[in-house]
Amino acid sequence: MTIEPGPARYDAIVVGAGFSGLYALHHLRGLGLRVRVLERAHNVGGTWLFNRYPGARCDIESIEYSYSFSDEIQQEWVWTETMPTQPEIEAYLNFVADRLDLRRDIAFDTDVVAMTFDETACEWLVATAAGESYAAPFLIAATGILSVPLEPTIPGMDTFAGTSLFTSRWPEAGADLRGRRVGVVGTGSTGVQLIPVVAEEAGHLTVFQRSPAYTLPWTVRPFAPGELDELKAQYPQIRAAQREHPVGAARLSAFSVLLEMLAKPPLKSASREDRIRAVEERGIMGALDWGDLFFDIEANRMAAELYGEAVARIVTDPATARALTPSHPFACKRPIIDQGYYQTYNRDNVTLVDLRTDPIVSVLPTGIKTGSEIGSGVHELDVIVYATGFDAMTGALSRIDVRGRDAASLGEFWATEGPLSYLGLAVAGFPNLFTIQGPGSPSAAANFVAAMEQNVEWIGACVSYLRRHGYRTIEAQPDAQQNWMDQAAAIVESTVLVHPSCNSWYNGGNVPGKKRRYMGYTAGIPEYRRQCDEIAAQDYAGFTLA
Repeated sequence: MTIEPGPARYDAIVVGAGFSGLYALHHLRGLGLRVRVLERAHNVGGTWLFNRYPGARCDIESIEYSYSFSDEIQQEWVWTETMPTQPEIEAYLNFVADRLDLRRDIAFDTDVVAMTFDETACEWLVATAAGESYAAPFLIAATGILSVPLEPTIPGMDTFAGTSLFTSRWPEAGADLRGRRVGVVGTGSTGVQLIPVVAEEAGHLTVFQRSPAYTLPWTVRPFAPGELDELKAQYPQIRAAQREHPVGAARLSAFSVLLEMLAKPPLKSASREDRIRAVEERGIMGALDWGDLFFDIEANRMAAELYGEAVARIVTDPATARALTPSHPFACKRPIIDQGYYQTYNRDNVTLVDLRTDPIVSVLPTGIKTGSEIGSGVHELDVIVYATGFDAMTGALSRIDVRGRDAASLGEFWATEGPLSYLGLAVAGFPNLFTIQGPGSPSAAANFVAAMEQNVEWIGACVSYLRRHGYRTIEAQPDAQQNWMDQAAAIVESTVLVHPSCNSWYNGGNVPGKKRRYMGYTAGIPEYRRQCDEIAAQDYAGFTLA
């Protein structure tokens, strides 16, 4: 008689080895727990491992988009630029994994396919694609908010005879685009970063734009000699300022610029002369830097017109400039930093196709066909690059078969009820499952690393409390969950963030069939932390402990 081996048992299982998973492993291990991290990739890095497309860069300053829990790490690591590129962030996470000896507790190339809560044993059973099984009373989903790319479904994609590339899984060895006819589909944050870099290398670049982007012109530079050392000496003050800042980034960032706009004069009361002067003096930022854009859709539309005028001062072809002018409200999508994006369209080797007026019909063996007339609008290409966005916040866990009480499916719950959670940390009906940066957390509107550290530390304190007091389960209460999401929704109710014309990953509108709900918590990290701490101090109010 053969006895099948049981699952490998731990005190906690963490799914994912990106920023969140690495810190969760280190923090929980420091609390005395036996922890196993399951990571589907061959290495650490999460989103920053896969999204290695040319131009990939963070929009938070490097000294703030980094772990704050270890002074040794922040003093030892050497950033080279004010805002880090993908290779530098990937190298940083590898440095942290080695410096803290984290790899010994990570199972790489381990694709989690199912997670089931055993109500009798009060533990989670985790199954992998390779048939391995793990068990632990606590399960931490560090699966990322932008880790599941949206695969385009354009007819004929599989017939293309050239090279098809996806920004979310760019070849590790890179791609040689020199002299080639390249098409880029998508002009979100990824496309805006990618397009200027590709244009310098490609023989000809054709950009297929469905939704024009608002961008914030930015200067990224290498640190001057001695500058980083001076900043490191100020880390206590920098981290203290971060902790009190609403978006967790006290220095210059795309998010902090948006906050500063709130204090500016209203656009609607500005004279035409004042508006033109703002554009003449500050270009695109002059078109956007007004205080009423977030709450007044009419002011927002006026800003869009002014933005178009600013773009027309950069882009020499009037038709291209008009096509680059956005039609959705400013700020309803994630802000994008811009390094020479509009100037790229003045190059002789760059063509813009506006899909609002000339939609893609199909991919052909030789390129992409647009328009509706047979035989017209064929763009001959050697390479097609797809930069088509993400199923954010809930996408990763929805693609795993997660079963809670009574075998309820998490994916089905979110599909029918919408992306609900309590604090962004737990979902009713799924005991002992902690979600880092889930719906209702500040992640979408903040410095991810600063918000994530708070999540991990709160989870660690919660698990310690449960173990210390002999509780076996903790579960979000449905009413508390709904109240929390209602509170988050009320904060943005009077803003353009929820305007029906905006299809953003913030609200799930970019994913066909996804139930729309603004998924972020925008009252700021300090207020979020205060409420989380208050709930914990009240013996985890809104949770059922058993």
